[in-house]
Amino acid sequence: MNDRFHYDALVDDALRSVVRRVLVQVAEKGLPGSHHFYISFRSNDPGVELPDYLRAKYPDEMTIVLQHQYWDLVIADEFFEVSVSFNKQQEHIKVPFAALSAFVDPSVRFGLQFDRKDKAAGDKPEAAAPTPLPAPEPKPKGETAAAADPDAPPEDPASKIVKLDSFRKK
Repeated sequence: MNDRFHYDALVDDALRSVVRRVLVQVAEKGLPGSHHFYISFRSNDPGVELPDYLRAKYPDEMTIVLQHQYWDLVIADEFFEVSVSFNKQQEHIKVPFAALSAFVDPSVRFGLQFDRKDKAAGDKPEAAAPTPLPAPEPKPKGETAAAADPDAPPEDPASKIVKLDSFRKK
């Protein structure tokens, strides 16, 4: 018997369940207010279903936007399915929650990033870290999908630190 709790796997499951629960609410009631989502996933992971031309265009990672042009959002325990518009054409995709690499709701500056690092003992992903993500640049009207930019420089976390000393009375 293993005497470890595998906290990394527990945290990973919990964070992915946040995405699942939000999508369940959206499927039942629609997107409230100005909420919209950028959902990035590894397009080559097992269980991801995409049209061949999209898989060829985004062979490693793809980002979809759920905002105005999405239909038939269905949520299951292990995956979600949705139809989204690509170049004015509806396409159906299926994404296992295990394939997620990021989830962002820029309207409230919320984001989760799921890092996948294969372990030596198997092919299980490391725990996802709740990492604040910068809000993506607004897309031109009508554009609903884009590849994640792997060449973009990482944002310096120190640039968001506010020193409290400047607010203290001396």
